[in-house]
Parts: sequence; structure tokens; C-alpha cells
Amino acid sequence: MADGPKNLLKKDAREVSEDLYKVKSELKFSAKNYCMEYYFGNKNEGKVIDWNSTLHDLQLCFGVKEFLVIAPQSASGVVLDAPEASKLLSAVAIALSNCSCLWPAFVPVHVPSRKAYIGIQNMGTVFTRRFEADHIGSQVPVKLMHLEGLYELFVSKFAYSTLDFSMHLFKVHFTMKLTYRSLPHDDDVQGDDPNVTESEIDLGGDTHNRTQWDDDCPWSEWYSAEDPIKGFELVAIWSEKVVESSLEMAELENYSPHEAQNWILSPDMSSSLTDSSKGNRIGFASQLCLLLEALNMSFEAQFMEDFVSVENPGSDNLKSSLVIPPPTVIDRVLKELFHDGARFPDVAAAENKTARAIKGAPLESLFAQFCLHSLWFGNCNIRAIAVIWIEFVREVRWCWEESQPLPLMPTTGPIDLSTCLINQKLHMLAICIERKRQLNEDFQDCIGSQDHSSPQIEEDGLDEDSSSIMQTPGENFDGKRDSSPATSDDSQHSENSVSIVSTKSEDAEPTNLKPSDCIRRGSAGVAGPMMLLKSYQSMHAPFTQEAPLMTEDMHEERLHAVEAFGDSYNFSAQLEKEILASDMSAFKAANPDSVFEDFIRWHSPGDWESDDTKETGSSKSPAIEGSKADWPPQGRLSKRMSEHGNLWRKIWNDAPALPASEQKPVMDPNREGEKILHYLETVRPHQLLEQMVCTAFRASASTLNQTSYGGLKQMATKMDQLYITMTSALRPLQANPLSPGSETIEDIRRLCGVFEHVEKLLAIAASLHRKFLQAPRLSEAIFSDCCSFYFPRMGTSSSGDNAQKEFDKKQPVRAHERLVVSNMFTPPTANQSWRKVLSLGNLLNGHEPILREIIFSKRDKISGNHYAARTPTIYQEEVETYRMYTCGTSNDLRVALSVVSCD
Repeated sequence: MADGPKNLLKKDAREVSEDLYKVKSELKFSAKNYCMEYYFGNKNEGKVIDWNSTLHDLQLCFGVKEFLVIAPQSASGVVLDAPEASKLLSAVAIALSNCSCLWPAFVPVHVPSRKAYIGIQNMGTVFTRRFEADHIGSQVPVKLMHLEGLYELFVSKFAYSTLDFSMHLFKVHFTMKLTYRSLPHDDDVQGDDPNVTESEIDLGGDTHNRTQWDDDCPWSEWYSAEDPIKGFELVAIWSEKVVESSLEMAELENYSPHEAQNWILSPDMSSSLTDSSKGNRIGFASQLCLLLEALNMSFEAQFMEDFVSVENPGSDNLKSSLVIPPPTVIDRVLKELFHDGARFPDVAAAENKTARAIKGAPLESLFAQFCLHSLWFGNCNIRAIAVIWIEFVREVRWCWEESQPLPLMPTTGPIDLSTCLINQKLHMLAICIERKRQLNEDFQDCIGSQDHSSPQIEEDGLDEDSSSIMQTPGENFDGKRDSSPATSDDSQHSENSVSIVSTKSEDAEPTNLKPSDCIRRGSAGVAGPMMLLKSYQSMHAPFTQEAPLMTEDMHEERLHAVEAFGDSYNFSAQLEKEILASDMSAFKAANPDSVFEDFIRWHSPGDWESDDTKETGSSKSPAIEGSKADWPPQGRLSKRMSEHGNLWRKIWNDAPALPASEQKPVMDPNREGEKILHYLETVRPHQLLEQMVCTAFRASASTLNQTSYGGLKQMATKMDQLYITMTSALRPLQANPLSPGSETIEDIRRLCGVFEHVEKLLAIAASLHRKFLQAPRLSEAIFSDCCSFYFPRMGTSSSGDNAQKEFDKKQPVRAHERLVVSNMFTPPTANQSWRKVLSLGNLLNGHEPILREIIFSKRDKISGNHYAARTPTIYQEEVETYRMYTCGTSNDLRVALSVVSCD
């Protein structure tokens, strides 16, 4: 008492709850040991009773702020002997009086289950307050289950026992708090209407799947998560009012909770959110940890077959510990990958904007879906992965040999080098399959066709009049080979040869004075106003073959080859010789009277230096140079192109005039396809697992990122932070060769913990969003509380007071949100309510409160009392002379009474 709260907080005071601390002292009397505990708050101002705050049991029961508890240090912790309890309490009261201390003191009595106390408080020189609390554990009298009976019980403490309480008026202050709890989700599932269930069974419906809370969540394809919000507790509070008769109390029992002044909502959170024990929760994070263990074991063999081969001496240990699912499961997985999922991917809509920084496969690609299936194949051990990979490659080879399209892989477009190498290979293989199929169709068409159209000589003016698609100098045409057989007719080539990139077409009038003696083939249209140097004809842009597609390893091989030779320019030209020769042949076919300089002006305008002698203003642009008004064009080749023995001129001299449709393909799809299959069949296990880890993380995060959680900005921030963390942790997998047990693997193992935390928060966000679609403010407020409470605790050990603390955050419900909240308390079905007889009243959609707390109080002016004459200035206000707190259900009742007397 001398130290005061501030000094006690600096010493050894221990926090009990919010703004409640305690210090204790041990003492011995005779053969017994006692413990004395002093409870106090740092803020002593304000009201004593506040339903919204977390109060100590004795504060709630008796309306005190600071108090003293003295109890024996025994197994029960209570005083079992009534004389001993009285003597102990008297000794404490005398000691407090001698110290002029007004603290109330309590002694626990009887047995611990009764939560019984007796207490006393010296209120000065005049008044004394006595306390008593007890508990009925069973067989509560029916009268005391109702408000009317509890009111009469309180009145009996100060009114004459001979009075008929129902006929007299007593002004009693009354406040009440009712707690409702929603039914668990499992109970809702069991409570389906029998008639509906039968009809669903007749129709072959699966009622269980449709009743899962996360059926529409993106992860439900892979696993079903426990609802992190098991239910809600709703507290309805009636603020203080004056009641004068038991009839008023009987009417109050029929009131709806909607008439209560305050509603406070708190979620009942699952204990698994803070339980980080291994195997406690199944989700993407748990499977990613297993995949990481498989990566750690992948260094033990040179090929994937070694993990399942009977000839491998180390396979016996693997077989005993690592199981493989039966063949039916393998067939189901392959069927889902190659038959059920054969659709064109919509990658852009599925992934986060930062997902491309992770070198994996896009979510809706074939390899990403394989990785996701592998996470759930068996227990994701290295043997199971080896089995499914071997079967996967076998199925890919079948697609190749039968010219069947690879599912989930585009058959056009450039190779995305930002993805993993296996995805690049599969993309290139899909393109090879398509080109192989087209070549086969072309061959069959050529065999079956006996009629050939005769070539027609095309006038240059006719091409200029026609609506054609042109290409400006320096622009490359991309496209694919058409399946129709090639002819020498120009218009036929425009349809049957290689497709091109569209360019602007300009109106041009026929200006040729004489037709060409040669046949023009493979023209894509006039190339702007440019004219040929040696012939007064417009330059035509040809259809060209696509540049050969290359994966990342092919680019690296080419770079290494360039570095191995000194003259990088000439060697680079040598590597591009096939493409260059193809373009030159197509240009010659489209422009029969062209020369080498014409090709340079079209293909590489930077290597053509035009004369500006006729210009007085700015220099001519490449589009205007060589126009019909200025024919013949004036200029010269650049220095590098005019050197003796130039490689480009040599290729030009050797290139025949062939349109793209008649040329040999630059990329041989058969050769490239076999090379890709060889890579897939011989890939090193650790290289495969490294790419699988990156892809599995990216695909799992992208799957979770599709979850709908409304406007919860904190969740969006957490997801963005997860992608950044994944990018940083997974980058070493694509940069440096790994070794077993390296620091990188430990970093990724920690990443699994972060992933698990975000996955749990995402489940909370999704659950809240579905429950509060019409009350988004509540979902945002509750989720904010969850983030601040759970995220620091997720993954930490359970030792310590803070880790043991349960989620107890509450949110006030506004008037317009009450309907949304009350709808969560669905009326109980017959199966749920037949066991229970409703007895407490104040029903909410058929639910009675699980707990009813009431405070009765009576206040009197004591200025007229003869004891008060000595201190008239202190006791001029009303004093709470009687106070009774009741807390109970239909099965038990606890009553705490405090009485002020003048003795």
C-alpha cells in the first residue's frame, strides 16, 4: 500500500489481463502456509462495471476495482473449514483497518468447483460491506431460471419476507448481458432436411461436397481446409434501467435481442491457427515442405529411374519408407493432365504481376499443373515423384509420336525465357508437334492432289492496285507455314505461304513501264514507295519464314560458341546463315530483278547510305528514299557491307530464288522434338526438382491469389510481400548449383513457414468475406484484429504467457449490420433442438443464450442515518447498499451478493 501502483509496476508486479496487475506475498501461520495476492489497475478512474472490458471474476461479481485475496497454499487452494475462514477473514480485516486501508479482502471457501468466496471491506468509520458468492452446479430451481424469480430473489435480501413481492413496487437498477453462440458448421451439415437429402440422393448429388465452406475457393480442387472461424459469439447488452415489479421482469424476458442497446461480436477461431506442430494442418505449405525434402534427396541418384529401379542397391531403404500410390491413382492424374485439362491457358488473369519474377512455369501451363498434382501424389516423396515423372514423360512422348497437341501449352508465339527450362521445352515441343502435323498434312495433300494450276505471270501494276499487306524496310515477318501446297501464282502464295505481320498499306498506282520477264512469287505486297535500283519497279516485301525458336539452353550454347571465336560478328552471321539465306531467297523470288543492294535497303536500311545532294532541307527518310519521283535511287553500301569477301554478299550469290512456301523449314521440327524428349528423359533429378520447387511455389501462390476476399487491403499487401519473399528465396535455385543441406534449402524451408502463415490468413480472409458480404466493415475490422494478433504468433513456440493467450478481440455491431449478424444464427433444425428444452427466454432466431449475466442493485441515501451525522459531507450521495450479480445457464447458476451495513 505504501508503494502504490506505479512503484509496484516497476518492481515485481505481473500482468493478469488488460490493465490488471497483481503482486503476491507468502506467509506462514502455525503449520499452514498462505498466499496473499493484491490485484490492482494502473487506471483507477471510471466506472467499475463495463461489460465490454475483460474484468477479473471478483471485479465482475462484486463491482470492486482493487482487492486482496488470501488463500491457503494447498492442493485445493480454498479454506475448507468455516471457523478457519472466519478467523482468517477477521484477521485480514483488522490488519487492513489498522493500516487505514479500504481494500476489500476475499477468502475462497468450500470446494474449488463452487467458486465460493466470502469477503469484507471497511468503507471508513461508518460502513462495512460484506461479500458472499456461491454456485449451484445442477438442478437449478425452475423459478431461478427466469428473470422474475431472480428479481424476487434479490428483493428478498432487503424486503420483509412476509411481503408479496409481486404486489409491491421496489425500485431496482437492472442491467443484463446475454451471450449467444452460433452452431458449428458440422452441425449445420448434419441438420439437412431429410426430404431434401432424399431428392439429392435420387439425383446422384453429393451433399457433403456442397456443404463445405470452401467449395468455391480456388484451393478446393486440391484440398479442403478447416474453416478458421468455427462460429461467432454475440453479446447483447441491455444498459441500466429501473425496474419496479416482477411483472416488468417477466415482460423483459420476452424481448428480442434486437432491442438491446449494444451488440458486440467476437469470432470463435480455430486452435490450428497458432498450432505450428508438424502435420497439424494440410495445405500447400505442408506439401511444399515435403517437396523440399524430396529435393534434398534428389542428389542421391543420377537419373529419376534410379529411385524406382529394382537394380538400384539403395532402393530397398527407399521402398520401405517412401510409398507409391497404386496405378489407378497414376492413371487418374494422367487423365486429368492430358485429357480433362486440355484447354488453352489463360495465364494473364491467374497470376500476380510479380509472379513472372519467379523462374517457374505459369499456373495454367502443363508443367505447373504437373507440379501441383505431384504435391498431392502420395506423400510427395522422391519415389512417388519419380514414378509420376516417368509416366508423364511417357505420355508426352505418345503425344509427340501420334502428333497429338500437348494440353495446356500454346502452339504459337515466342518462347518465354522468363519461365523454367522444362516449360520452355514443353512449349517448343508443342510448336514442333503442330508443325510436324502440318507437314504431314501437306504431304498427304500433295499425294492426293493430281491437279496443279498453271502459273500465271503477274503484272507489277496488278499487285500495286490490289489490296496488299506490306512491310517497311528493316521489319521482319513472322508466321507459320500454311498446310496448302505451294503454286507459282502470286495471289495463291499470299494465301498458302507464310503468314506475316500486318503493316500499313499505301495507295500506289501502276508505274511500271514494262512487265518483268520473270515470275514474281511469294510477295506480301509493295514495300512502300521504294523502287528497285536496276529496274523501274516497286520493291515487294516477301513472305519469310519465322526465325527458329530457341530455349534458354540453346541461347547459352550459341553465346558460348560466339565467345569461343574471335570475330563475333562474322561468327554470328555464320550462325544466322540459314535464316539470312532464307530471307534472301524469298526476297529474290518476290523481286526477280533485284540486286544485293536492294536486299540491304529492305532488310538492313542502316547499311545503306543515301546521297542527299538533291535535298536542301532535312535528309530523306528511308521510306521516301528511292521513291518513283527520284528514280534511280542514289546511294551506296556501308563500309562493312562493301568490304571484299563480305559474308552477306556470298550468301546472296549462292541463294536461289525460292518463296518461303517452297523452302526447307529453317527449324526441323522432328530433330528439335527428339532433342526435347531426350532432355526430358535424361534430366538430372536435382535439376528437375529445383524447377519443380520454383514452379510449385509460384503455382501454389497463384492459386491462392485467385481467392476472393473483398476489399481486405491488408491481405493484398501480405500476398504481394509473399511474392517478393519467394522471389528472393528462390533466386539461388536458378543461379547457383545446389548441394544437399545447403543454406539455400534452409532458406526455402523458412519460406515454407512464411507461406503457411499467409495461407492461414488467406483462409481467414476468405471465410470472413463470405460471411460478411453485406457488412464489409465488420470483416475488415475483424481481419485487422486477426492480423495483429496471429501473425506475430504464427510459427512461434507455445511457451510463455503471450503465446497461451487466446484471441479475444471484439467488435461492436452497428444498427445496419445487425440483420447480417443475426442471419448467421440460423434457426436450429429438429435434429439440433430435440435434445434441449428452451428455458431462458430472449431467443435469437430460436437460439437461447448460452450465458445470461445480470446485475441487480439498490441504492439508498444514508444522510438520515444516525451513524452518518459524524461525517455528513462524505455520505450525502446515494450508496449502493445491495448488489447481486447472477451468471447462469439452464444447468447452473452463480450468485454473488454484496451488502453495505452500518455496523
